[in-house]
Amino acid sequence: MKIIDITVDNIEKEHICCAIGNDKANQEKAALKKNWLKKCFKDGLVFKRLDERGKIFIEYIPIEKAWKPITGKNFLVINCLWVAGRFQGKKLGKALLDECIADAKQQKKSGICVVVGKKKQPFLTDKKFYAKYGFQVCDTAEPYFELMVLTFNKSKDLPKFTKNAQQGILANKKDFSLVYSNQCPFTEEYAGIMSEVVKNKGKTFEIIKLESAKQAQKLGSPFGTFGVYYKGRFILHEIMPEKKFDKFLVTIL
Repeated sequence: MKIIDITVDNIEKEHICCAIGNDKANQEKAALKKNWLKKCFKDGLVFKRLDERGKIFIEYIPIEKAWKPITGKNFLVINCLWVAGRFQGKKLGKALLDECIADAKQQKKSGICVVVGKKKQPFLTDKKFYAKYGFQVCDTAEPYFELMVLTFNKSKDLPKFTKNAQQGILANKKDFSLVYSNQCPFTEEYAGIMSEVVKNKGKTFEIIKLESAKQAQKLGSPFGTFGVYYKGRFILHEIMPEKKFDKFLVTIL
């Protein structure tokens, strides 16, 4: 097994881990993700995966071009690090992280940062993993996000969430705002599914698709790929099927 780089030269013939099925639905989702990746490669995005058919990859990008509401200079931001299924417990997560660290040092970056949850959350890497390898919390955002950083120098200019992200707020005109990007190949489908649940509750909603890093830094949730706001307050980062989201809304409405 070896770690390979997905680039503009090989992306059309390689799978990208998030959607690896060969059926039409998965192929369509993979196309959304691949188009997003191709847009971001020019901004320095890196996507590395294990040369196996599975969900084992790391994705990172310079903070200046990150699709998250964070600010800073000369850091890399880890969008996602995922080791799933039978590949867990083989130190592959550490191997992928080491690739990012080595790349950051080669680029003479000040360090690396990543968004985690204060406690274990679906779709968010466990905070304990990063703490084990020297990452420390440098900022927080409502209601449960933390920004962790690994620094290579003594710079005091650390990354931080934007003010709106820190407060968990979004200026909106409807009851619900569902904000997403195609960084995740599944968010577009679930934004539609979850908005139908909201509609059936008799509530108004807006769907905001993020089309650039600048827009994501202004409107995106701390999670980056997906966020649900109710009356301008962040309530959820997790994509949910219809029944689960309907049950969740019972606790909100």
